[in-house]
Amino acid sequence: MDPVEPSPASADFRPHRVVVLALDGLLPFELGIPHRIFGRPKDGRGRRLYEVITCSVRPPGPVETDADFAIHVAHGPEALATADTVIVPASYELGPVFERGELTDELAAALARIRPGTRLASICTGVYVLAAAGYLDGRPATTHWADSERLQRLFPRIEVDPDVLFVDDGDILTSAGVAAGIDLCLHIVRRDHGTVVANEVARRTVVPPHRDGGQAQYIERPVPDPQQSSTSGARAWALGRLHEPIQLRDMAAREAMSVRTFTRRFREESGVSPGQWLTRQRVERARHLLESTDLSVDQVARDAGFGTAQSMRQHLQAALGVTPTAYRRTFRAGTAASA
Repeated sequence: MDPVEPSPASADFRPHRVVVLALDGLLPFELGIPHRIFGRPKDGRGRRLYEVITCSVRPPGPVETDADFAIHVAHGPEALATADTVIVPASYELGPVFERGELTDELAAALARIRPGTRLASICTGVYVLAAAGYLDGRPATTHWADSERLQRLFPRIEVDPDVLFVDDGDILTSAGVAAGIDLCLHIVRRDHGTVVANEVARRTVVPPHRDGGQAQYIERPVPDPQQSSTSGARAWALGRLHEPIQLRDMAAREAMSVRTFTRRFREESGVSPGQWLTRQRVERARHLLESTDLSVDQVARDAGFGTAQSMRQHLQAALGVTPTAYRRTFRAGTAASA
């Protein structure tokens, strides 16, 4: 039997197939991220929601890593033709792809096997492969902050955002470096199956289900004075009362700071403004309530702190591209069936 053919648990069920493309010089940590994140979710019958396999651009065999060991990959490029999602992790040996933005014949032949409509994603410098293949022309993308300027110079038609942890442009997603691949994969699970499933995966992986801010907060900067107050207490206080009106001056008062100092410190620590952070937390709260309760849309809006259904509708539309009713309809059934 062909080893890359899916083997569903039943005739009417087939897990979403994620194929990870392993290139010479790959980083083992990043290669393992998709297997860890997508290997966890199951439905209520214990069936895995994703099937994850690794393939190479060559026939099955060894692929060199950037460490002192190689890995044996059991599938060749033909596996790409079976994928629902293809993920390209980072590699330190991309050769002409990284140097001139040109695919090798071997890599081009492998990518040509990908079916139209397949979702594509990259982790860190894996974005160079998608860019060289022309997938990102005229589209937004990101990569590790240290490579963002080079990516923009080499591929001027891409809208490179150097500050975010990942970019979701529908059928193509790109992430910043290393651990941002975890953020990206959790986001895909959340997009596919909702926050309850993604949060459970994050809990089992012992990582936050959602990180606020962007990679700008991790770029080297002067070490803050350890005697300076943090804004974490104000964030914890706000999270406990998202359903109430929260004023910036009230958050600043929790840390005994002026509004100006608090706002500056908050942005330094989280990468976003207090207002942006509050909106994100309320959107996450609304998502959870829409998935896990029978509360009316009006009640969800009040409990999440949006006040009115219209306000919540506008914020969910801006953040997720769907209305509250459509979001509930999409994910409520999936949540009920998922572990």
